[in-house]
Amino acid sequence: MSNRLSGPERRETILSAAQGLFARKGFHGVSIDEIARAVNVSPAILYRHFDSKQALYEAVLEKFSGQRQSYVDTIVNHGTRFEDALAGMTQVYIKNIAQNPDILRIELHSLLEGNPATHAFFQNRWKSFTDYIEFGLNEYLPYDLPDREKIILSAGLMFQGMVREVLIQKCLQPQDRLIDLSLHELSHELVNLFLHSIGINKTQLSRKATISD
Repeated sequence: MSNRLSGPERRETILSAAQGLFARKGFHGVSIDEIARAVNVSPAILYRHFDSKQALYEAVLEKFSGQRQSYVDTIVNHGTRFEDALAGMTQVYIKNIAQNPDILRIELHSLLEGNPATHAFFQNRWKSFTDYIEFGLNEYLPYDLPDREKIILSAGLMFQGMVREVLIQKCLQPQDRLIDLSLHELSHELVNLFLHSIGINKTQLSRKATISD
C-alpha cells in the first residue's frame, strides 16, 4: 500500500509543522526551507500548497479561527448574570488555550513582531471579553460616577491582562511557581478578584459559573 499523502493530507501536515515552528520561533525566526525539512518535502512542493510564508502563516491563523469559542452557548449555559457569564467565558477560553498553547505562543510572538494580520487576529480573540465587560459595566455602574468611561475601558484591559498572565504562568513557564494551584482554581480566583475590584462583592459564584476541571 502506498504511503503517499493526498493533497489535503499533505497540506494539513505542512500546517501542523508550521504551527509548531511559528509558535517556538515566531514568524521571522522560521524559513520556508526549515518548514519544508520538517515535513520532508522540497520547498517547491510546499509552494504548491502555499504561495508564500505569509500565506502559510495566515493559514495557521485561519485554522485557529475554526476553533473559536462559542460564548453565546456559554452565556446560555452559565446564566445571564454578568458575573456568572464572565466566569463561564473565562472557563471556555482557558480550556481552549490549555489544550493548544501554541495559540498563546504565537500571540506573544506577534506582539513583538507587529505582523498586521496576527495583530488583528488576536485583538479579535480578546474582543469578546472586552466588549462583554464594557457592556456589563455600562449597565452596572452609576451614570454619575466620575471618570466612568475610563473605568469601563480600563476594566476590560485589566481583565485581559490578568487572564493572559495566568495562562502564561500555567501553560508556558517551565517552572510553575504556583504548581499547587490548578489553572481552573487560579482562573476562579481571578474572576472573583476582578469582580471585587469593580464593586461586585460576591463571595461565591453560582454553581453553574464555578470553574471546574
